[in-house]
Amino acid sequence: MSEVKNSVEQKYNKWIITLSIAIPLVVALLFGVNLRKLGYDVEPLSFLPPIYATINGITAIVLIIAVWAIKGGKRKLHENLMKFAITLSVLFLGMYVAYHMTSDSTKFGGEGAIKYVYYFILITHILLSIIIIPFVLITYVRALALSFERHKKIARITYPMWLYVAVTGVIVYLMISPYYV
Repeated sequence: MSEVKNSVEQKYNKWIITLSIAIPLVVALLFGVNLRKLGYDVEPLSFLPPIYATINGITAIVLIIAVWAIKGGKRKLHENLMKFAITLSVLFLGMYVAYHMTSDSTKFGGEGAIKYVYYFILITHILLSIIIIPFVLITYVRALALSFERHKKIARITYPMWLYVAVTGVIVYLMISPYYV
């Protein structure tokens, strides 16, 4: 049985590596592309930040409920919630990129200590949002492979990181929202 599990995991390893590298690279490249500055006649998607911040908040709630579900022995509910959390994260990413491709970046206008707090939260949020990608994918694949002990082991690392990214996404939005034009 463990050979079957390993073959399932091995089948996805190339995808995990590819996506873990490609997603941050594509986001970084697209983040630097502003369609309006390139001469395209597109409206800024300035309505998106509160929507994708809300998606981050919902993701955090879904993650918490998913952990509650699995601790209560509700495996199918946990599985569905985790698929929903992944879907929400993909939606967030699409909206985030679309916003930055059509709108100028907003500068944080706070001064003093709050500025350092903001940048600490922002930098840790960004770094962990990159690091979390392979963790989520590996955790998910281990569940697909029915390797639940190994899934549980990495989920103990994935969950707090992913929750931190989701919660700090909301915090970053709330801190910068007064400075949107």
